[in-house]
Amino acid sequence: MEAQLKVEQEKQGHEKIWTRDFILICLANFFIFFGFQMTLPTLPLFVKELGGSDQLIGVIVGIFTFSALIFRPYAGHALETKGRAFVYMVGLAIFVLSIGSFAFITSIAFLLMMRVVQGIGWGLSTTATGTIATDIIPASRRGEGLGYFGLSGNIALAFGPGLGLALVGKISFTTLFLLCAAFGLIALILSSRVKYKRVEEIPDKAHTPRFDIFEKTAIQPSILMLFITFTFGGIATFLPLHAIERSVAGIEAYFLVYAAFLFISRTFAGKVYDKKGHLYVFLPGTMLILIAMILLAWLPSSFILLIAAGLYGFGFGTVQPALQAWAVEKAATNRKGMANATFFSFFDLGIGFGALTFGQIAYLFNYGTIYAVSAGSIFVSMCIYIMLVIRAKKLHREKGV
Repeated sequence: MEAQLKVEQEKQGHEKIWTRDFILICLANFFIFFGFQMTLPTLPLFVKELGGSDQLIGVIVGIFTFSALIFRPYAGHALETKGRAFVYMVGLAIFVLSIGSFAFITSIAFLLMMRVVQGIGWGLSTTATGTIATDIIPASRRGEGLGYFGLSGNIALAFGPGLGLALVGKISFTTLFLLCAAFGLIALILSSRVKYKRVEEIPDKAHTPRFDIFEKTAIQPSILMLFITFTFGGIATFLPLHAIERSVAGIEAYFLVYAAFLFISRTFAGKVYDKKGHLYVFLPGTMLILIAMILLAWLPSSFILLIAAGLYGFGFGTVQPALQAWAVEKAATNRKGMANATFFSFFDLGIGFGALTFGQIAYLFNYGTIYAVSAGSIFVSMCIYIMLVIRAKKLHREKGV
């Protein structure tokens, strides 16, 4: 019996992750994220050029994530009814057209409108791509596979923001946004070559709730993700401005260091999750993020900036794929799309609330306060996790009696 179990474990461990379709979806994900990441640190500068304030920067970032959030439940349903290819490619097309339109924008009002459209494309495409990756990756290696898949976005993060900031002083915003749209177009072409999972008949369709907007088995890890991504608004939107205010150089290097440590953590964190579970990755990862936020609130030098980048990258790279795998592992086969939609809805909700909150904090206080509040958000996520673990162990003991 033990020998049979060992053979089965070895068989599962050798199930192939790096298939043709997995490579294609990773490349498509890289290019769409690369174009997107180039706009993250440059869009606040563009808003400033148009005459916008810190408050408006927060609104423009936040409205994008809220429009993505609204469309994620629809994307979850459409993935199971209209198919993966339809949702993904429509989302990519909307995203490419909207980001290309930034090149011709001359007013804050029109930028707000197109950020809403961009959020719709982002909500559809990122919900789809997470589900497509889940379909392709063997179930026994899901944590590991999602970690590798996440690297495609992480590599884009390593070079996208720095390249965007470097190009701002050398080319116009018009050329920059058209270049970002071109990267999205490459993603669209690559995605057309993927062999997608066929839509399956949904059992008990008559019993599907009328307002089916989330997958209940994904709620716990999604709530934890919300408190973590709450910090993203401060990192992506206000960190360049914070560094300028503190006269700290090296903001381009921050994103490189962040992505490098994200890459390192994802090469093994998914394997730890698959073998040991989230208990062995969540608290260590969030502790590193907490320390990073405290360092950014302090930020006396470029050295501390880069230390914070490494800690944040290693921590987030450890936690995010584990939470995503946790979100989809208990969902029924025909609910994987909705589970991913739920996870990324909370992901977006955290970013949106963070951007809006931090815009007000920057206006009322200073940029450093943003990161002190972010540290508090991470601490709350750790407390919630500990409560969930204690409750789960209590329920397990009661069932065992």
